[in-house]
Amino acid sequence: MTTRDTLRIVEAQAWLCDVPVETVRTDAVQSFVKQETIFVTVRTADGVTGTGYSYTIGTGGAAVLSLLRESLLGVLTGLDAARPEEVWSTLYAATRATTVGPITALALAAVDTAVWDARCRAAGLPLWVAAGGARPRVPLYDTEGGWLHLSPDELVTQASEAKRRGLRGVKIKVGKPHAGEDAERLRAVRDAVGPDLHLMVDANQSMTAAEAIRRAALFAPLDLFWLEEPLPADDVAGHRRLAASTTIPVAVGESMYSVGHFREYLAAEAAGIVQVDVARIGGITPWLKVAHLAEAFNVQVAPHFLMELHVSLTCAVPNGLYVEHIPQLRAVTTAEMAIADGDAIAPSEPGLGIAWDLDALDGLRVA
Repeated sequence: MTTRDTLRIVEAQAWLCDVPVETVRTDAVQSFVKQETIFVTVRTADGVTGTGYSYTIGTGGAAVLSLLRESLLGVLTGLDAARPEEVWSTLYAATRATTVGPITALALAAVDTAVWDARCRAAGLPLWVAAGGARPRVPLYDTEGGWLHLSPDELVTQASEAKRRGLRGVKIKVGKPHAGEDAERLRAVRDAVGPDLHLMVDANQSMTAAEAIRRAALFAPLDLFWLEEPLPADDVAGHRRLAASTTIPVAVGESMYSVGHFREYLAAEAAGIVQVDVARIGGITPWLKVAHLAEAFNVQVAPHFLMELHVSLTCAVPNGLYVEHIPQLRAVTTAEMAIADGDAIAPSEPGLGIAWDLDALDGLRVA
């Protein structure tokens, strides 16, 4: 058992790397051109270190780094890594004028994941156990083969390969100018993979409520597993109308930055699947709050992106549903997330379980 003093944070550093995108990624509103990855390392009084991170998909990383260096790291020094709730709330209070919002949430996430890494390492526990330990593995679905620029034949090839590898589902981007084109692409995949592979779709906040209701009706015969981010994230009323009009579960959460925002959606019966993103919600500490809030509403969690970290969190909670397969850290790690029989396997090593390649990170460092 560690004492409060031994896990007192005595040093904290932050830096920024540009991690190259492994494949071309497009959706209805944007292209994913690079992953700005913000790192924080903490060291405790007894020499335990923890490394955490968050990300952007191309812009804003320097602003997150500036907030960390100018406003947060000084507050962090002297706090207790064994008490992540205290650390998170203290840093949140220090940035109250800039919350709720993505820059602050991403900064808090980089710190919070570093604190949890140190805490788990000191306890000798993997994150999935320390955070709840519901189960050691969780089903995996693929997104890398479903980008909007891919042709129907390419979508079919990728989806068929995912099924051959044992993955339980595939996600296809939608939001073409004509609804019929979306439906044609989805029908090609459904016909190729059959009824036993989950087929998800993602509109990336590109639609109005009226258009989403229309397209959901068009997609209904395809037995979709969920319709993701159909409307802008601040349109709770529109999502409620959509959810009431269709049997397709509505999935939301990757673009929400507070526990309270999820509460609004769940209370309004506007979310059928919760896709809370550990970086965008502000770290592991609030991520767990959202997951347990969803559990109270009998709603499952399938987090967005960051599979190398989300595998542990999804395994930690009883309502974990899926992990999204988008490899993005292979250029900066020495080992990949383990996959077996279509499941993502939670790391067994103490801490976050991400094997960072320090030389590679140093080569990609931009600030």
